[in-house]
Amino acid sequence: MRVLVIGNGGREDAICKKISESKKLTKLYCSEGNAGTLRYAENVKLKSNDEILDFAEKNNINLVIVGPEVPLCEGIKDKFDNTNIKVFGADKESAKLEGSKDFAKEFMLKYNIPTAKYETVTSKSEGEKVIKHFTYPLVIKADGLCAGKGVKICQNELEAKEYLKELFEEKIFGQEGTTAVIEEFLEGKEASLLCFVSDGNLIPMESARDYKRIYDGDKGENTGGVGCYSPNELFNEDLKKSIKPVLEKISYGLKQENLAYSGILFIGFMIKNNEPKILEFNVRFGDPETEVVLPRMESDLIDVIEKSIEGTLKAEDLTWKKDKCMTVILTSKGYPLKYEKGKEISGIENVDEDIYVYHNNTEFKNNKILSAGGRVLSVTTLGSDFEEMRKRIYKNIEKINFENKTFKKDIGIIK
Repeated sequence: MRVLVIGNGGREDAICKKISESKKLTKLYCSEGNAGTLRYAENVKLKSNDEILDFAEKNNINLVIVGPEVPLCEGIKDKFDNTNIKVFGADKESAKLEGSKDFAKEFMLKYNIPTAKYETVTSKSEGEKVIKHFTYPLVIKADGLCAGKGVKICQNELEAKEYLKELFEEKIFGQEGTTAVIEEFLEGKEASLLCFVSDGNLIPMESARDYKRIYDGDKGENTGGVGCYSPNELFNEDLKKSIKPVLEKISYGLKQENLAYSGILFIGFMIKNNEPKILEFNVRFGDPETEVVLPRMESDLIDVIEKSIEGTLKAEDLTWKKDKCMTVILTSKGYPLKYEKGKEISGIENVDEDIYVYHNNTEFKNNKILSAGGRVLSVTTLGSDFEEMRKRIYKNIEKINFENKTFKKDIGIIK
């Protein structure tokens, strides 16, 4: 099978590695890929959905796996509807579950799916009236994608009004911030659950816990995720029982609304007293969750994806290792705000055999591996004990160097 993976992050590096292990694979491409995907794929630079379609047809691609949210929200799946090429990912309408916070909240409200109370606003003045309906802290979310940076937890009225001003007057996210969702702040612990979607049916993968804040102690700016481990310790049998009817409601809603795509649904939960509420939906593999979930999967990923597209995927098709997995992300100084790029990376070849380094934002140029973004590398290991795993990861981080590398030092401390 000839496969094309779309994307250039750690998620796509993990997907490419897993796909490369399949006996069905004959050729693997990645667009645009990075210095890590070169280990198993031929990187190709395709700038638009039209270019991707043209390349896939000319190169006899059998399967396209879409990593990032932007191509999905732009309708890349729909581009292939009149071809024989299989695409694993949500169509444009279904992708609104991630592309519009308001759309997702309306969906949850309609199908009685537990989530935070909210109101949607389209102006600063409307927002200033609505915030009076909430206590602090409260959460304001720009409606669109905003590269994952449109969510603000406001501790008081001054902060809330300032963020509304940034959204609606300063237009810091352009059109993606012309509508906003204001919602109650949910207390508890976060948990991530990736599900395969097969003709609208949800088949859960193993759980994970993501670290969003840039500094130790859950402080600082929100990021795209700077560390992760799987499984999440919150996922005991009681919680799984609580989550099952939630997944059933989501599946029912997808089918009722003609959103029964075949792809991935990432569900971000807030858990308190074993009761789950949904923070967000993503319609693609999470990052960095993918870097800790796929290494634990024993099943052939191509097999699983094919069954998902056919609408025949069952829970028993997914088999898992007993090992746990953990990753710590090395970041560029200044991330998630203004950060540095183009720093030469050394020492990856010196890490221990039981450590694997996924590439998040790197490029191979003039025979050197260079940093190319805020999140640079995911230092990852499998094992049976989280504390022992984190010691190994942090020991090996010392072997990897690039100028002004930064990283959280409290990943994997279970409280």
